This record gives sequence, structure tokens and C-alpha cells, in this order.
Amino acid sequence: MDLTPDQAALAVERHNCPNCDAPAGSACRTRGGKTAAKYHTPRFVLVPALREELEIPVPADRHPGRAWKKGPALAVVPAPRTERPIRIGYARTSTARQELASQLEALHRAECHKVFKEQISTRVKVRPELEAALALARQFKEAAPETPVIFTVHELKRLARNGAELMTLSAELQAGGIQLELLTGPLTGIYDPNGMGAMFFAVLAVAGQIERNYIREKTLEGQVAAAAKGNHGGRPKVIDDDMLTFAVALKNKGVPVPEIARKLVIKTGKNTGKNPSVASLYRALAEAEGARPAPSQRSPIASR
Repeated sequence: MDLTPDQAALAVERHNCPNCDAPAGSACRTRGGKTAAKYHTPRFVLVPALREELEIPVPADRHPGRAWKKGPALAVVPAPRTERPIRIGYARTSTARQELASQLEALHRAECHKVFKEQISTRVKVRPELEAALALARQFKEAAPETPVIFTVHELKRLARNGAELMTLSAELQAGGIQLELLTGPLTGIYDPNGMGAMFFAVLAVAGQIERNYIREKTLEGQVAAAAKGNHGGRPKVIDDDMLTFAVALKNKGVPVPEIARKLVIKTGKNTGKNPSVASLYRALAEAEGARPAPSQRSPIASR
């Protein structure tokens, strides 16, 4: 930062704060009505010289932490329009073994104002650094609507791990008016969701929906094929048909259910070699009893 702390504070206070509604000439304030310790990001990014800073402290003479007081009225200075875009970079690897250096180097060459990075498993749904990067990009766009804000990644697969994620993220970027930049790969370029890149975002959304439908159809086909082979999904039965037939025969002879359970041995699964629980046996016997035809439905020969 080329400005002194006092100069930076004066430059920030020439603008109204989009976050806390503090007027020009006053420091930012907290929700509790006290003077904030730092100026809000959507406010200080209105000053071009401060856009690359992570935070701008409120000077001590504004009494941060004490009750907020309105400062002298100033004329609001409109944020200057600039063609220089604000780039937010994001880098990701799935495991610690994969290196981030090449991605980070490419993002720095692209002159990203801030780069977020994380090494996180593909099985983890929430990516904190990605959420933080998107939030900062939205803050920049809200603070300076006329300035292009670009979300930059090394390649498309670093942004999303499947079509569903890609569809969700593209919708977020479109809603915020944030551009997407891919530095490598067959789709290298900058895509503006509200300009010529709108078609690209539309294609991403359609591709994500097609993938969802494809996965759903393949799942249903697999379930139908498994059902045709007698496999209806779910966990394997603890008590198979042979065990159940034996249990029913013993029960008809008056053997108590707990004693029957001790005579049965599980043949498959993680409990192989163990006895089924009494509760499982009761359920199996109840289901078998419910599956029997009622006396009126039995054939005359069977009822003799």
C-alpha cells in the first residue's frame, strides 16, 4: 500500500459504506452500534489503490470499539470506472501428494488480486476456500458494479468435480455477474455470463442436467437388472430361507424363540459364524407368518 494509514482512512471515508450504510466522512460501524476496528471490504475496494489489501484498519482517533458517532458530512465521491478487472484466483488439489505450485504460478502470472488455495478430498462436499473466494468476488462486484470481476482457475476441473457442482457454480457466477476465466485446457478464455459467454454458462447448466439424468437412468436400469436376478437391494438377509424353514419347524414344535436363535448360524456377511439376534428372528418369523395364505385361501387338499 502506497498510502499512509491516515491517507488510506481518508480515502475510504470519501465513500458511503455499502455494508453498514456509514455515510461519507464517518468510520464504519458494527451491528452493535460501535465503531468498527476495520473498514468493510465493500467500502475500501472503492479506492483503486487499496483493492489489493486484505484489510484497512480504522485509525485510533475514530475510537474503534466505542459507540459510533457520525463524522463531518462529506460529498460522496463516485467510484471511478476502470477497465482493469479484479481477478480472484482459486487453486485446488484432491490430495496432499498433488502439487499446487504450477496452479499458483499460473494464477500469479494472470495478476490475480488474491488467490485462494486448498488441498481437499473429492469426497468432501464443502470447500471452505472456494466459498471464501466466491464471497470475496461477490463483495467486489457489489462494491464496484462497473468493474469487471473475474473468477480465475487453472482449468475447469479445479472449479468443479462433477456436472452437478459445475451447474451450481455456474449459476452462482451468473447471478453475481462474475466472469469465469480458464487459463488452460480446450476451453481457455474468459466467459462473461451477461455477454458473449452466456452461451457457455448455458451449456454448462445443460451438461450438468444431462449428467444428472444419465446417472439417474443408469441407477434405475441397474436396479431393474438386479431385481430380475432376485436382488432387490439393501443389506443381505441375516436369516436366509433355509434358516427360516428350520426355525419355523422348531417353533411349530414348541421350541422357544431364544433357544431357536442359539441353534441358528449366520452364513454370510460380517457376522458369519454368529447366532442371529432374537429380535431379528422374531421379525423373520413374523414376516413368514404374514406371508402365509389365510385358511380360507388355502386349497382343500392343503387344509386336510
